Amino acid sequence: MKTIILWMRLDFRLADNPALVTALKRGVPVIPLFIWSPEDEGEWSPGGASNWWLHQSLSAFDTSLRELGSRLVVRRGPTIETLRNILKETGASAVFWNRRYEPAVIARDKHIKVSLKADGIIAESFNAALLNEPWEIQNKSGKPFQVFTPFWKHCLTKPDPEGPLPAPTIIPAPAQFPKSLTIDSLGLQPRINWTSGIKAAWQPGEAGARAALIQFLQDAFENYSETRNRPDKIGTSRLSPHLHFGEISPRQIWHGLRIAAEKRGWTLEQWRGSQFLAEIGWREFAHHLLYHFQHTPTEPLRPDFKKFPWRKDADWLKAWQSGRTGFPIVDAGMRELWATGWMHNRVRMIVASFLVKDLLHPWQDGAKWFWDTLVDADLAQNTLGWQWTAGCGADAAPYFRVFNPTSQGEKFDPRGDYVRRWCPELAKLPDAWIHQPHNAPPEVLRAAGIRLGETYPEPIVSHAIAREVALEAFAKIKASAGV
Repeated sequence: MKTIILWMRLDFRLADNPALVTALKRGVPVIPLFIWSPEDEGEWSPGGASNWWLHQSLSAFDTSLRELGSRLVVRRGPTIETLRNILKETGASAVFWNRRYEPAVIARDKHIKVSLKADGIIAESFNAALLNEPWEIQNKSGKPFQVFTPFWKHCLTKPDPEGPLPAPTIIPAPAQFPKSLTIDSLGLQPRINWTSGIKAAWQPGEAGARAALIQFLQDAFENYSETRNRPDKIGTSRLSPHLHFGEISPRQIWHGLRIAAEKRGWTLEQWRGSQFLAEIGWREFAHHLLYHFQHTPTEPLRPDFKKFPWRKDADWLKAWQSGRTGFPIVDAGMRELWATGWMHNRVRMIVASFLVKDLLHPWQDGAKWFWDTLVDADLAQNTLGWQWTAGCGADAAPYFRVFNPTSQGEKFDPRGDYVRRWCPELAKLPDAWIHQPHNAPPEVLRAAGIRLGETYPEPIVSHAIAREVALEAFAKIKASAGV
């Protein structure tokens, strides 16, 4: 075997990288290659926030490669033509890559593998992103799971995943690297600087992922089940963008959790049943569903929901997107999203419920907004989350669950610290009114310097009325489906 092309897509890490490790075992030069070809991903090409992260992650990975005597070669697509060109330029005889699971990418990769093999090229792909391949997990009927709890229980009957593969200490380089574009030339950075808050909030790259895991295990893992729903506290891992871009693997997290649990004296049953490990399972479930039900990014899994009487209102959608709904916990979440490219998971559920149930706006528009603004935008998890909230997907939330944004805020942000951070115009309100300024006495509003409708909006809907309208609409759909 001559040179191997290591086709990089999302797994921008040296440690626990199966395609890289397998390539290195051949003892020949390895050329890491990134091809920028968003058109290959159909309508789900990366959004603005994801592109920003991708730029940083590529830069960090290239730096790591150079420390080992290698470098990242960057090209523009189309992908198959670009691969054939670089194979011809380098005389390479093999292409290795780690798998992805988005429908359009699966179709592209299958075509590429068949085409390369027809050309006499060795083409191999590897699982680097999941604990289990989606096609490996089946229910007793040999079909995909559609409910999380039995899915995850089944996964936990399998042996623990193997330990993470070590990072290499050197990557053999060719006598001469092929020509490369600069990462800057891909235009991933926004032309208008709206990313200052995102830059301050994150450290993209493998080192940043490792640091985030260490900090979580030290500070929040032990009490995760109690603090994970509190946006006013540091109680979550913030590993989601690192996982999406493959800067850390689920196997690394699995074994990191196991070691941390053992140090705390936890039993095997305790840590395997831990809430955070279940969150890793939820990610697995999302990819399981996307693989088996490839229409779900745009269409409901439950076909009866195609008849749901959604009502699109452009003004309401804009108010929701900009954090001007008049419901503080909703507005705080949407402003956090815009400023940092991320939103606390509990708040994601609240703002999603508000869009699809208080406003009866189609969940697809919410999914598209998250896709463009989240640094951890992941097609599998974005799809599962929105369909869960809308009640039209697998393991969906009961249709009668309509989050009350006021009581949710009072329960999970009891002192209003989260709201005060992201809605500073409400900062002087007493705790009793921070989540319901529209109900505050006039003298309280005056003392806090708030003029409803001017400095902070009135609620765009009445939650009580919206809830009844939503329940009626959802109940009709359920009845027509015989549920």
